[in-house]
Amino acid sequence: MNSFLRNLTTSQQIGALFIVVFGVLSLATLWGFFRSLREHASDDPQAEAHAQEVKRFWGLIKTSWVMATVFWIGWALGDTVATVLFAIVGFFALREFITLSPTRRGDHRSLVLAFFVVLPLQFTIVGSRMFDLFTVFIPVYEFLALPVVSALADDPQRFLERNAKLQWGIMVCVYGMSHVPALLLLDFPGYKDKGAFLVFFLVFVVQTATVVQHMVGLKLKRPPSAPNVSKSFNWTHWGVGVVAASLLGVLFTGITPFKPGQALALAFIAAVSGSLGHLVMKALKRDRGVTSWGFQGMSVTGAGGLLDRVDALCFAAPIFFHSVRWYFGL
Repeated sequence: MNSFLRNLTTSQQIGALFIVVFGVLSLATLWGFFRSLREHASDDPQAEAHAQEVKRFWGLIKTSWVMATVFWIGWALGDTVATVLFAIVGFFALREFITLSPTRRGDHRSLVLAFFVVLPLQFTIVGSRMFDLFTVFIPVYEFLALPVVSALADDPQRFLERNAKLQWGIMVCVYGMSHVPALLLLDFPGYKDKGAFLVFFLVFVVQTATVVQHMVGLKLKRPPSAPNVSKSFNWTHWGVGVVAASLLGVLFTGITPFKPGQALALAFIAAVSGSLGHLVMKALKRDRGVTSWGFQGMSVTGAGGLLDRVDALCFAAPIFFHSVRWYFGL
């Protein structure tokens, strides 16, 4: 399969991917639809828990459709538009994160700095291909500058907690998300103008790990491994999802600059970091006492939060990007 994909032209590879991606999503959607027809209402607590699992599965399917659509739009409109598109996603994801984090009057300057200075600068640096600067801009410069701005507001009450929450939001929603369009701009020898395939590889692997994990959870009942954080997370389900996503990565070696062993390792890294990052974001939601980042109508999507849809990608993207860049010396 890999040799077949490599022998195709770029246009033919795009067409093949279109058929595969939307074909798989259509099959998963149909499977979920016919399975839902067999469900019956019940007062049994186990039945209610199962219904919640089915609801989460449908949320993952919707996320997959959204991410696939965003991928094709970014591909069709070019690198610059794709970078702007992901910057907009980062903006609204950060908005949802901050909405559920208590702020004070003294945080207003810091919020303005985060939304209207740090975020656009980070994605501008990405678009300029200044990878060394983009790597350290938020973890170093922003990390030190933001508390200074907050201190100048003369409001020391819960200073550490307030700044830590904002820093967390910026790291996940801006720094993490900015690594997705950065993949478009990596300069692989003999791989010119094919960076979108790396984005596809990352997104498809991360989504596969999460979807398979939930599908296995619907069929194979196991007690949750971290019940206070997630009622659905179990190490067995997680392992099956990671293995499935890693093997899928090998199947798509032909559209990447990777050899099969490299594709397997990088897919494994992406699947592990994305799925565990998703668990971390669930812990944050439990801390805030909500089940969705779109709580109380604050969601951009209108049904569950936008951040719920991209949180795994925000964790996987920087680890995948730097692993690729380090290993290949780019």
